Amino acid sequence: MTSMKEDDKKEIPEIIRDPQTGCTYQRLRFFGKGGFAKCYEMQDLATEQVWAGKVVSKKLLVKKTQKEKTAQEISIHRSLLHKHVVGFHNFFEDSQNIYILLELCKKRSMMELHKRRKALTEPETRFYMHQILLGVQYLHHKRIIHRDLKLGNLFLDDDLHVKIGDFGLAAKIEYEGERKQTVCGTPNYIAPEILTKKGHSFEVDIWSIGCIMYTLLVGKPPFETSTLQDTYKRIKKCEYNEGISMAIEVCCGPWKTLGARYAQAVINNNTLRQEYRIPSALRKPAASMIVLQLQANPTLRPSVDKLLQHEFFSSGIMPAALPVSCLTTAPRLDQLIEGEPIHRRPLNEVNSNDMMAVDSPVKPQPPEELRAVESTGHRQNLMALRDQIASLLTGKLKCRPECLTDELSDPAAQPLVWVGKWVDYSDKYGFGYQLCDESVGVMFNDTTKLIMLANGVTVHYIDRQGKEQYMTMHKYPSELEKKMKLLTYFRRYMTEHLMKAGASVSVRESDGLSRLPHLHQWFRTTLAVIMYLTNGTLQINFQDHTKIILCPLMQAVTYIDVEKNFRTFRFATIEEHGCDKKLYTNLKYALEKMNSILTNKLC
Repeated sequence: MTSMKEDDKKEIPEIIRDPQTGCTYQRLRFFGKGGFAKCYEMQDLATEQVWAGKVVSKKLLVKKTQKEKTAQEISIHRSLLHKHVVGFHNFFEDSQNIYILLELCKKRSMMELHKRRKALTEPETRFYMHQILLGVQYLHHKRIIHRDLKLGNLFLDDDLHVKIGDFGLAAKIEYEGERKQTVCGTPNYIAPEILTKKGHSFEVDIWSIGCIMYTLLVGKPPFETSTLQDTYKRIKKCEYNEGISMAIEVCCGPWKTLGARYAQAVINNNTLRQEYRIPSALRKPAASMIVLQLQANPTLRPSVDKLLQHEFFSSGIMPAALPVSCLTTAPRLDQLIEGEPIHRRPLNEVNSNDMMAVDSPVKPQPPEELRAVESTGHRQNLMALRDQIASLLTGKLKCRPECLTDELSDPAAQPLVWVGKWVDYSDKYGFGYQLCDESVGVMFNDTTKLIMLANGVTVHYIDRQGKEQYMTMHKYPSELEKKMKLLTYFRRYMTEHLMKAGASVSVRESDGLSRLPHLHQWFRTTLAVIMYLTNGTLQINFQDHTKIILCPLMQAVTYIDVEKNFRTFRFATIEEHGCDKKLYTNLKYALEKMNSILTNKLC
């Protein structure tokens, strides 16, 4: 697997100089690619600040409209400065390329979050939606329509704060009442007035935000079908894929029960009588807000200012912060379900002892508001992965060296959690492991598990039935004393013998909500150690110190060589371009072991 094609090395130099400012940047690792651009991490050699560098080859900007579109994107984006908009740093060009330097959002986009998690909890959705609306409010006040709001254009920083990006389709409203005519957008998020070419304005962003909210809560877009034509038909009819039994007071009309799973709302006013089918898993405030945004008549959609005042934001828990573990696993909400009711206070009064709060005091929430949407289908995930690999290997997969370059890799699909170190003491106690974030877990011989977060304080215990308990290293049930001592022993052993001792990880406010994926099953063979995590990730560490990490949700494989270099490839990419003999052999071995696990019902 080569690092880059020779042509790319010539066209995109490693050291790039801005001729106007004299600033010099070093091109670092490949970060992804879009329609016209390739994205790299780029470091300012003077300040050592790292940016996301979008590199657009001038060879691709052949038409005048393409050049104008790029110039407009730069003009709009450089005029923006808001905490929920991707920061614009600089742009310049040379004879080969245009370089756009942007804020680096290391936690990728919300599309990857969606693929890994599917449906989110209401508190998480409230956290993200509030930030999305604040960002769009800023844009609309600047008279800018984004026109391509979707999960793939919503980026996350290290604190999981939303940053709106990609202004390639954005437009500015020049005068009051102006209606744009360009047909643009992404199928699952496009507003009906764009499809019908009636002219559009700020309301198309409200529609897209409604699609985003629906997708976050339900786990799939509201109008998604197998064909573009059917999707557009559903959008024009405002016909969702699912349906709820509830009443929406703000809409005046009653809900007619259609069955245990579906219900129908009839909204009556001067201009509209329309039936809505809302997913039954949603509570009333969430469904109400979705219905308001996804109205076929754009004049009936509320402004961003009004949406920010919707009861959805005051009727439930608003996280003050979310842990990074939420990217792959539902947050811990036990402290809000069990024990004494929490005395909630406004967000600006949150201190380190309050993990969550709301804008105003509310009555206790029903279980639906607090439930953690977490798949426990470990066998189903493994079966899905087995089928994906089997399909890949039975196709006409080419075996030739050096066919997968960095340009074909997809860093966004790289696993967030993997096992960095392990120690097998199963002849006496169990199997210990350290995850990439420095958290440590032990799977005991009785199949119970302990996981200590990287902060060295918070501990999760999982019993034989899979029930979770939360405690700290200083406060835990007396019957777990021996296991807690063993956990400490395993951690100390791996720190002293298997990894470099780093600086201690401080306790963060959001740690109280962390729920890490943990080891579900493991076994050793003469060639490798196989580890299967509860988030669906299958990791195989080979004796030659290479590793592969397979994910059925991202449909990708990550190959880690002996120098610990990561390269992640989608299965679809491998199917199209082939792979070298080493990766082919590893995938074949993985398939054999998955078949063995499933046949012997070890998972």
